[in-house]
This record gives sequence, structure tokens and C-alpha cells, in this order.
Amino acid sequence: MMTMLRRPLFWLILLLAGIFAWLPVRGNNVALREDLILVAVAIILTSNLNLMIGYTGYVNFGHIVFYGLGGYLGLYLATVRGWHLVISALVAGVLVSLVALLFGLGILRLRGAYFALATIGVLVAVQAFVANFEPWGRSTGMYVSFDSYAPLGGPRHALWTTYFLVIGVMALSLLLSLAIKSSKFGLGLFAIREDEDAAIVLGVNATVYKAIIYSVSAFLPAVAGALMFFKNGMIDPSIAFEYMLSLEGIVMLMLGGSGTVAGAALGAGLYERLRSYLLTSPRLSEFHLVIAGGLLLLVIRLAPGGLIGWLYRLIPHSREVVE
Repeated sequence: MMTMLRRPLFWLILLLAGIFAWLPVRGNNVALREDLILVAVAIILTSNLNLMIGYTGYVNFGHIVFYGLGGYLGLYLATVRGWHLVISALVAGVLVSLVALLFGLGILRLRGAYFALATIGVLVAVQAFVANFEPWGRSTGMYVSFDSYAPLGGPRHALWTTYFLVIGVMALSLLLSLAIKSSKFGLGLFAIREDEDAAIVLGVNATVYKAIIYSVSAFLPAVAGALMFFKNGMIDPSIAFEYMLSLEGIVMLMLGGSGTVAGAALGAGLYERLRSYLLTSPRLSEFHLVIAGGLLLLVIRLAPGGLIGWLYRLIPHSREVVE
């Protein structure tokens, strides 16, 4: 912990969370709150996706499945079982992490394109299961009644409560990435990324390491899913397991800089704002995915290290602050 306190990025993460928490409160700016919560969720998803792609080198096309499962479990516990939102979200995160661990022990024996295809299969299978699961409303989904917001002071207060909770999850996601990156466990993950066979020879239990990080990368997205879908008041399979969000998460990560803590946050923030602008533009709303694909090609061609990699080349000493 003392090592973390000496890292400039630790304090920058806390400062970012503080700014996110303060800005919409000043003047009770509801529109800004809704914009910032989307950015925060994008940062949560991208920073946890970075644990697999950036740290381990395994491309996960189905990362959004954790977010959706967390949303379903959280809503079920909070609305049907009557649990408190925070308890529901935490339990949803733990359960989804356990499910991810079981999936990981199976599919993480695959490598490269085979693993990437397997993650798509997991996403499709889970979506099909949920769409036919009666307790969760099948294809029509689940809805939050107004009574469920009463423990949080009613709908208006619930919106602010969930906002602050999501900001907290965002900060935890970035701090978790920083902690893992600077740990012995993180060194094992980076060894797997660079040369898995060599890492195994050196004593790294690659199967266990990959399964653990796959499970860890599921926890906070699941918590965020529970909070966000409770805030939105409904969930259904089409929005909980939207495949394009997984692809856009990869674009965000590559834009900011794969394997870096700050890159995941920077790429997610910039792309989410660009995405919001394109989706609300009458002329460009139909082309936002085309633009996203073109942006990814440009990044890979001109700046394969992302914006953070470009910053490292421009200012070498920036590595000491921006990790």
C-alpha cells in the first residue's frame, strides 16, 4: 500500500474521481451527470478489459457478458428479493466472478484466435440462456418498480446515489489495474503476454494466472452493470449483451494505449465523448461504427502504442507519472 501511495498516478486517479463527483453536483447539472456516468462506465469496462488484452495478451470479444450478467443478477436481488442495492451489486459481482472462473478454466486452455472465438461463443450462449430464462423475464427482460427506489430515498435520490457508486467503481477499476501492474502477479501476466511458453518454463502457472485474471476482470464490470441497470430501470438481453460494446471497448483500449492504466481511461473517455456526439448527430449517427473502425485502423497504423505510447515517445520521462 505504501508503494501505491508514492505513485503519482494513484493520486491522479483519486483526483479524477473527485472531479467526476464534484462537477455535476455544482449547480445540480443532471445532463452533465448523465454524460459523465457513461464515461465512467466506459472507463470501468475498458480498464478491466485491459487486464486481459493489455496485461495477458488474450483478446476477449465477449467482455460485455460480465456487465450484462451483473445487471441481471443485481436487478433480481434488488427488485425480486428486496436486497439493498449495494449488497445486490457486490453479490452479483462475486457470483459473476465465480462463473467467469469456471469459464476461464475451460476456454483459457485455448490460445490466439481460438480463445477469441470462444469468448464470442460464451457471449452468444449466455445471451440465449438469459433470453429463455423465465425468472429473469426471458426476452422481455426485467423492470424496476418505483418501490425498489424507496430505500434510497426515492427515484431522484437513487439516481444520484447510483452515480456516486459508479464513480467509486471507476476509481477502484483504475486502482486495481495499477496495483496488479506493479505486483509480482502482474509480472507473471506480462510474461505470459510476451511469451507464454517461456513463462511456463520459468515457473509461471499460466492456466491458473489466466483464469484468476479472467475472473478478476469480471467483478467490477458486473458491479457496474448492477448499478447502471438499476438506475436505468430496466434490462433485457439485447441491451445487456450488446456485442458491439465489446468491440468498441477494444477500440477504446487501442486508442488510449493497451497495457497502460492511464491509456484505458484516456481512450475510453475520448471515444465515449466522440461516440455520444456521433450518435446524436443527424448526419453521422448511422456511421459511428464505421468511424470507430477507421479510427482503430489509424491507431494501429500510425500509433500502435496508442495515445499514451505516443506520449512516451514525445516525453520519455512521462512514464514516471503516466503508467
